[in-house]
Amino acid sequence: MSRASDRAYASIRDSILSGELAAGAPLGEEALAKKVGVSRTPIRDALRRLEADMLIQRTESQRSFVAEWSIDEVADSFELRAMVESLAAKRAAERMKPEILEKLRDCSARINTATEAKEPDVGAFLEANREFHALILEAAASPRLSAMLTNLVEQPIVWRTAHHYSRDELRRSHREHGELLSAFARRDGQWAADIMSAHIRRAFHAYADAHGGLATIGSGGSTAGGQDL
Repeated sequence: MSRASDRAYASIRDSILSGELAAGAPLGEEALAKKVGVSRTPIRDALRRLEADMLIQRTESQRSFVAEWSIDEVADSFELRAMVESLAAKRAAERMKPEILEKLRDCSARINTATEAKEPDVGAFLEANREFHALILEAAASPRLSAMLTNLVEQPIVWRTAHHYSRDELRRSHREHGELLSAFARRDGQWAADIMSAHIRRAFHAYADAHGGLATIGSGGSTAGGQDL
């Protein structure tokens, strides 16, 4: 891939993840080329990569749009993430190194600072949270798990969920990170897995509540009627 293609891919991807380009937004090649400052060829390459990442969708007429997810698809995504990331947490606890544990503690401190600011700093929260979960994957030392989790963790729905959190919900998330730190410090893999699974499930319900989603989980399906993001 060319540098121009990589730059276009990174720029469009960041705009989707941040919510600047909302679900369902059309992605015209000419407008994107002008925005990124490249020709249309790198834009086409970038859009193909983003389609493979499931961040955009193409119609039969080859028009591109930011991907829209039904509440059922969101539920599937979070359920898969809970399964895979809980296994990663278990492996991380069993293989935890002191230097990674110290980095995790630093991330947790930054999350706390962002949460307790006069106005919660959601951007700083998200960045430290991303690093926290990336460090867990590093500690797990499993390239296969890392590959499986990359798209699940970086979907726009995950990044946007925190923007609907109240301060109390941000604090609850931070407390769960603290429990993970305790499990990691004791190298208790099953404890870490259980905490991580609950952590991801709670995040899903926060998303569903914010978007009028599921009333209950495991009660025979959603009440959202296929509501899109």
